[in-house]
Amino acid sequence: MRDIIAVDVGGTHVRFCRASLDAANTPQLGPVHKYKVADFPSLPDCWRRFAADDGMPLPTAASIAFAAPVRGERIKLTNSNWLIVPATLAQELSVDDLTLVNDFEAVGHAISRLPMHQMELLFGPDIPLPAHGAVTVIGPGTGLGVALIAFAQSRPIVIAAEGGHMDFAPLDAIETRLLEQLRAEHGRVSAERLVSGPGLNAIYRGLALITRANIDMLDDAALWAAALDGSNPLARQALDRLCMCYGSVAGDLALAHGPSAVVLAGGLTARMKELLLTSNFHARFIAKGRYENLMRGIPIRFAAHDDIGLFGAAAAFGTRF
Repeated sequence: MRDIIAVDVGGTHVRFCRASLDAANTPQLGPVHKYKVADFPSLPDCWRRFAADDGMPLPTAASIAFAAPVRGERIKLTNSNWLIVPATLAQELSVDDLTLVNDFEAVGHAISRLPMHQMELLFGPDIPLPAHGAVTVIGPGTGLGVALIAFAQSRPIVIAAEGGHMDFAPLDAIETRLLEQLRAEHGRVSAERLVSGPGLNAIYRGLALITRANIDMLDDAALWAAALDGSNPLARQALDRLCMCYGSVAGDLALAHGPSAVVLAGGLTARMKELLLTSNFHARFIAKGRYENLMRGIPIRFAAHDDIGLFGAAAAFGTRF
């Protein structure tokens, strides 16, 4: 067993834990420490807070997942102000062995190691992940995470992707109106402008304009709570629309990657999972014209792990050099 520090850096929160890895890099996670990104000027500052809270000498190896592309001389988090310089980060954190991965690349590593009983079937045939073929990994959070697992003779190769930033494609008159509103605000409109945590508020405000409804302006957390418990009817309509868009985007990515299987992941998907089952998510997923029958044959699963980002960051240790 090897002990490392696993870190999952999102746009809103950063999570740390100790992890023990076996010979196959399958992790066992220790207690999780969670902090708000906005409370710290940099990752090293947050690392020092974690070290103080942990209270024990830290391992000299770490694996860190970032909600951003991990390439080049700097890593700029898509939805926060932290700027990471990979060349100096190991020294700043006082570690000797450091792996850096994209956050949904880490989720892909987690899924490649999860047992099937933690891969709940939501839609489609109950068949295992392919020994040969592609698995699309997707999940909304602060943004929309996407990765690809390419299986060859059951060996997984995990590929980071930025599919959340592909253009949003409206499929009806309401979505066309939403696109026009968001285009006026942002210029280019990516899929994650709607399919994400903040995307619910964008849809909610857009529907209010379309229907000329008077609404209470709520922050993202309050709006999600009101949408999920049904106490705000327009918020619930917005969440129903988000589910539809989520299905459309997941289907597009499955076609692009080579349709074998799709795995949904993340905390927001866990919160909305029961609604996905009764929503038009799957109807939108399969609505691909001449390929509808093909889409019906794609299993869609949910990766059930409370700390999948940390589990995946630890599982990815040593995969990049």
